[in-house]
Amino acid sequence: MKLYHKLSQISFLKNSYAFKFLFVAFIGIHIPLIGILFFVLYFKYSISPTSVLVFSLIMTLLATAITLLVLNRLIKPIATASKALDDYRNSRKLSVLPTEYTDEAGLLMRNIQESIYEAENFINEKQDLVYMLSHDLKNFAGNPQGLAKLIISEDTSDSVKNLAELICESTDLQFRYINNFIKLLKEQDEVVKVSSDVKTVLFPNILPFINQQVEQRLFDKNIKLNLVLECVEAKLKIDEGLLIQVLVNLISNAVKFSYFDSEVKVRIFSEDSKLILTVQDSGIGFDKNQIEELFKKFTKMSRLGTASEGSTGIGLYLCKKIIERNKGRLTASSDGKNKGAEFRIEFDI
Repeated sequence: MKLYHKLSQISFLKNSYAFKFLFVAFIGIHIPLIGILFFVLYFKYSISPTSVLVFSLIMTLLATAITLLVLNRLIKPIATASKALDDYRNSRKLSVLPTEYTDEAGLLMRNIQESIYEAENFINEKQDLVYMLSHDLKNFAGNPQGLAKLIISEDTSDSVKNLAELICESTDLQFRYINNFIKLLKEQDEVVKVSSDVKTVLFPNILPFINQQVEQRLFDKNIKLNLVLECVEAKLKIDEGLLIQVLVNLISNAVKFSYFDSEVKVRIFSEDSKLILTVQDSGIGFDKNQIEELFKKFTKMSRLGTASEGSTGIGLYLCKKIIERNKGRLTASSDGKNKGAEFRIEFDI
């Protein structure tokens, strides 16, 4: 940016990015000519045509190299603006771009800077509004539920009590959807936390945390967790906590849709320069034409587990977002209903 800044101080180059390129190219083209003139005019000894040719070639190559180097540095504003936009899209990282320049590159940086901050303010305002509305909706739903519970506690007819119970069930469903919306917003804030640093993930160290979080679910349905660890460590960009969150979600999902006294198998291995993590169950499975629907938020495939466990309909959606944000792939497969399912995570290593 230093070269761009210095050229922007020259009055006739200040307002045009194209003129900066043309100016540098003009100087670069004339360096060999000036060099040859000085060589011919001021060299004390006789000059052969071969010497002039060799000197011209050397000066041309040198001038070309210097010109390309300078032009490459002059592209820095475009590269900086592109990186700032890419950082915001991938990880919502806010960059500070210079906005004092008046040429086309300066206008681009200023527009990107303003657009990023406008988008960030819009996102924050939207989240604040949703949180506020969710809180108010809880209050609105709570009032009829309180009245319904009061009616149930009173000595009234069975038909009235049945209607009051229906009101309670309806408001419970409203609470569930409101909580799911709030959870989705909070989880989406976590999704954008992408690490740019490569870290060594030690799988024996994270397995106890996973076991601790799924232990009760496994115990409730007498399901065995079979962990096959063929790869001890891998260098990944994903945050260790996010990887644990994804695996816990996938294992919990497998337990939910598995039958009592069955098994969930987790395998971690490397193959063809890829790290692969699979979570496999022998539960209710799904049809192949339903795979795309699985990873949608509030999916139509949100259903009760084999022990009537509830579902938010956003777990797999968030898992896929987290993995894809960290340059991985999450896929699902099943041979059909009641033939189990397998969820597969792949990272290039």
